[in-house]
Amino acid sequence: MNSSQILFGFLGLFFGILTGLLLSIPLLIFYDLKFIVFSIITGFGYAGAIFGLKKAQTIKIADILWIIKKEAIWQEPKILDTNVLIDGRIADLVELGFIKGTLLIPRFVLKEIQYIADSPDPLRRAKGRRALDVLQKIKSAEKIRFEIVEKDIPEIKEVDIKLVEITRILKGTLITNDLNLIKIAQLRGVPVLNMNELAQAMRPPVLPGEVLKLFIVKEGKEPEQGVAYLDDGTMVVVEEGKQYIGKTIDVVIHSVLQTGTGRMIFGKPKAEASEPHHEV
Repeated sequence: MNSSQILFGFLGLFFGILTGLLLSIPLLIFYDLKFIVFSIITGFGYAGAIFGLKKAQTIKIADILWIIKKEAIWQEPKILDTNVLIDGRIADLVELGFIKGTLLIPRFVLKEIQYIADSPDPLRRAKGRRALDVLQKIKSAEKIRFEIVEKDIPEIKEVDIKLVEITRILKGTLITNDLNLIKIAQLRGVPVLNMNELAQAMRPPVLPGEVLKLFIVKEGKEPEQGVAYLDDGTMVVVEEGKQYIGKTIDVVIHSVLQTGTGRMIFGKPKAEASEPHHEV
């Protein structure tokens, strides 16, 4: 007998005895039929135990623990801001299962996105419509709950401060890539998931001495420099790379500079590809 059978058998026995006892109270009060009462309680207890053992075959303790854990995850909401929806990467993270639980968007954020989508400026209008498409994609995802928060704080006019305060009230985590919003949230002790930091953490490392095969796109700011890009968009400044514009060459990395917005990589053309390289 496994742990699930013991647990469900005990619960069935307990509720069976309790049910039998409740049904037998009139017999005890009015007729004092103790033997019949004992038989009823015993019968219901036995039936409850059998029912519990049968249920244990279809319901495992692990399933119950998973339901409890899942409910706990849903109790920790994540609040989305305008920028992260325009960015769009959040939809891919949800679809792949990296972000779970409940995703919330305040009504005032949704109104802001709709306002951007109706903008006469073509670029802003495209960004707003992209954000609406991302919202629709998130809403249809099966791995999360998606809800619109109607709560507002009329006395707070600044959208960023209002969003941080809503997140604090809901005891949630703010998902954004807006540096100013991140600073406000950190000052107020509100948990933040920075999409830019997440993206940087997912980038493959590039080490000095490594050889990459890169396509030189354009000239750099300094004389004779060329510029290339990794697949993730990271800029690679290639010393003496101007002469190779429009060509794919082997580049030896000699330094990596980490900046506030990402990283920059510096390298030089490899005269002879005598050692193996990997393509990026």
